[in-house]
Amino acid sequence: MKIKFNKKGSELYFPPSSDVEELKNVTHVAICAHQDDAEIMAFDGIFKCYNSPTDKFLAVVVTDGAGSSRGGHFKDYTNEQMKIARRAEQKRAARIGNYAAAVLLNYESGEIKQAENLNFENDLLKLFSLINPHTVYIHNLADKHATHVATALKTLSALRKLPNEQKPKKVYACEVWRGLDWLPEEYKVHFDLTGGDKLALKLLSSFKSQISGGKRYDLATLGRWQANATYGEARIIDKAQRVAIATDLTDLINSDQNPAVFIKEILDKFTSGVITNLVN
Repeated sequence: MKIKFNKKGSELYFPPSSDVEELKNVTHVAICAHQDDAEIMAFDGIFKCYNSPTDKFLAVVVTDGAGSSRGGHFKDYTNEQMKIARRAEQKRAARIGNYAAAVLLNYESGEIKQAENLNFENDLLKLFSLINPHTVYIHNLADKHATHVATALKTLSALRKLPNEQKPKKVYACEVWRGLDWLPEEYKVHFDLTGGDKLALKLLSSFKSQISGGKRYDLATLGRWQANATYGEARIIDKAQRVAIATDLTDLINSDQNPAVFIKEILDKFTSGVITNLVN
C-alpha cells in the first residue's frame, strides 16, 4: 500500500514479519520527532505489543535525522549520510520490535516548527484514515526540545480534527528531553516496564550513530526508568524495577483548551506544592 504523504522521501515501511494487513491491527502508536524517540518514550506500547497475538505497534517518525549529533565513526558524516543512517536504524528497530510498520515522514525540523505549515497534520489525518489505535504516545508539553514540542502540538491539533469515533481512547505525553518525575502525583501515569530490559537494550542499540557517537541513550533511558521506580515513593519498597512516567492528554483532543493553559495549570500546582513545603 502507498500513501501519498506531503513530503518527498516519506515512506511507510513494513518489516519482513509484517504487511499492509497489519495496519488494521494497530492498537498503539508513537508519534515522535526523531529516530529513537519512539523507543525511549513509548516503550510501554512496544513492550505490550511485542508478543501479543492481537495488538500491534506503529512508530511515526516526523523528521529526517539530518541534525542528529554525531561522533566516533559517524563524526564526518554529512547531513545526507546521517539521514540515510538514521532511517536504516529506525527500520532495524522496527524489525527487532515486531512493529506493524514505521512511518518515516522525512521533514526538516524547521518545517515542523512553522505554525502555518499543516503538511504534517494532514499526513497524520491520512494515516489515521487507515488505522484505529486506542493508545497514542506523544512528546510531553514541558519537553525542552523545541522540535519535540512542535511535534506534540501539531499531533494534538490533528487528533482533534478526527471524527469522535476515530479518536484514540488515550493520549499519553511521555519523557524524552525532560523527565516527568516532578509532576504532581495526580497528573502522573506510571508504566511498569519491569522485564523489558533485554528488548529495550536491543532496540536502543539499533541506533549506533548515537550510542557509539557519544550519546548513551541506552544507559540513560534504563537509568531514568530505574530512578522513577525507586524515587517514586519514599516510604514503601519499590513496586517495579523500571517505570516510565507520562501524563494523560486525552482531554485535550476532546476539547479546545489551549495546551499552554493546560501545562500552566500543572506548573502552577507544582510551584504551589514546592512553596507550601518551604513555608510549612
